[in-house]
Order: sequence, then C-alpha cells, then structure tokens
Amino acid sequence: SGVAWNESQHCRLLVPGQLQLCRRHLEVMPSIVRAARRTQALCQQSFADMRWNCSSIQRAPSFGPELLTGTREAAFVHALAAAAVAQGIARSCASGELPLCSCGPGPAEPPAPGSRWGGCGDNLRLGLQLGAAFAGAAAGATAGLRAVNRHNGAVGRAMLSDSLDTRCKCHGVSGSCSVKTCWKGLPDLGEIASDLKSRYLAALKVTHRLVGPRKQLIPKEGDARPVTEMDLVYLINSPDYCTPNPQLGSLGTQDRPCNRSSVGSDSCDLLCCGRGYNTYTEEVQERCHCRYRWCCSVVCRRCRRSLDRHVCK
Repeated sequence: SGVAWNESQHCRLLVPGQLQLCRRHLEVMPSIVRAARRTQALCQQSFADMRWNCSSIQRAPSFGPELLTGTREAAFVHALAAAAVAQGIARSCASGELPLCSCGPGPAEPPAPGSRWGGCGDNLRLGLQLGAAFAGAAAGATAGLRAVNRHNGAVGRAMLSDSLDTRCKCHGVSGSCSVKTCWKGLPDLGEIASDLKSRYLAALKVTHRLVGPRKQLIPKEGDARPVTEMDLVYLINSPDYCTPNPQLGSLGTQDRPCNRSSVGSDSCDLLCCGRGYNTYTEEVQERCHCRYRWCCSVVCRRCRRSLDRHVCK
C-alpha cells in the first residue's frame, strides 16, 4: 500500500467482484488497506488472552480454515472488517483524501441551544455504500456462507452507524464557549471491536434453509431465540484450539504465556487446556528510584528484578 494502486498490478490480486470495484474506485483502495490493517490489529488485541488469538489473520488474504468456513471467529472478523472499511472511507471523505466525496451531509435536526452545525462530519453514507459493495463482492463460496457473511458484515456496519455521535468545538473569548460548532463524527474503531467481542460470545448457530418463499437464516437449535439484525451468527462449531490442527485452523496453545493468578480466559488452567504449564524466571531491567531534577528532568537508576513467567505445556 506504499505506492499508488493501479489496475494491472494490484486490483488483479482481488476476487473478481472486488476487482471491478477496485478498477472503478482506485483512489479508495488505500483507505481499504488501512482498514484491513486496523482490523488485523484490533482482532489480535481483542483475542490476545484467548485460545484463538487471531494470529491466523496475519496470513491475509490467505485466511486459515477457521475464517473461511462460517465459524464464530469468522463472524467477528467479517463484522469488524465491514465496520473498519466503512469508517475508513467515511473519514477519508471528510479529510479531503478522496476526490469523489467530501464532508457528510449536515444533520436534519436543529442544533442544541448555543450551538450550530458546521465543521466537516464523517461521510457515513458513502462509507456504508462503498463498504457494503466491497465486502459483498467476496461474501463466500456457498449460499449459506454468503448469507452468513453478508449478515455479519451488516451487523458491523449497523453498529458503526448507531455509533455516529455529535462532536463540538467551543468558540468564545478566553475559552468561554459562548458558541459551539458541532458536527457528526464516528468513534474509534476500538469501541466497535469491544462491542463485537461481546456479540461474538453470544453468537447464534444458524442454518440457511427455505422459510416460505425464500431461504433465511434461522437458529440451528429449535429452542433458541430468533435471529435479530444485530446478532452475530455462525454455521459450524469452532475447534477448541487446544492442539494444532491445520485442517481446522487450530494452531494450539503450546508455549503460549498464561496468567497463573487469573480465573479468566488467560488463566493457565483454561489457556493450557488442562495440560499444565512450565514456569521459568526472567530477569528484567527497569527504571527505579526516580528523582525530579530542577529544572526540568527526571533522573532514574536502572534496577534488576526477577519475574516468574508461565507458559503452556
């Protein structure tokens, strides 16, 4: 992404549907690349303390089996990527980076007392439009997988849309804020990732079958609640990710660091899948005995201390 995109060198790396969009909107591609990198970083951050730690996303666009077969993990990645792409395009429009768009339209509702609409809001409308087109062009190999991926992508975009809020800047003598200029802006993607993590934990297993005149996603279990437009959904159960299994996309948890004092997903009991763990002592250097020196610096000594590390067997 460090060079300008061109049709022959870069667009041909994409799937056919995305290839056509890439050729029509070359200027949008850097925003999509940044969104992909942000998705990767946030996915790994969100799952750092779990058995599946999103490490396979590093091989993108050659995803592992767990991200290609309609698992719960794939649901999270598709939803987060959809939100990231839409947000990236919306913000690139507002920043003036993209010639095809500019600021988002002003809100229809009247401003709050003492404020006025102005500034340059994120262009959420175009972000959602182009983001949905790009994601939909690579929805999946089977009808069921396409339906699940489209649904999860729509969840990510809906969460982004619902998060659009009002940002304001004060004007006035000596910071009195007698008048505020306000616009509509999107939050940091980390907030969306955190909400999606909760939805990942509560995701519904579904099947894609004929209901009346058309196929729909319905819960696999008969007593499960109906699928809503804000539920993440998946088709197949995930492996336990305890042991390596390339066919299932499991890398195992051997040699993963664990927390002996935790009772959560990063605990040595859960992360090591009952296999136990090894403990070793590591000596680290750190700043210590820091003093403020007039004027104006902080002087510290270097101290050594021993830390116990625990890794899964």
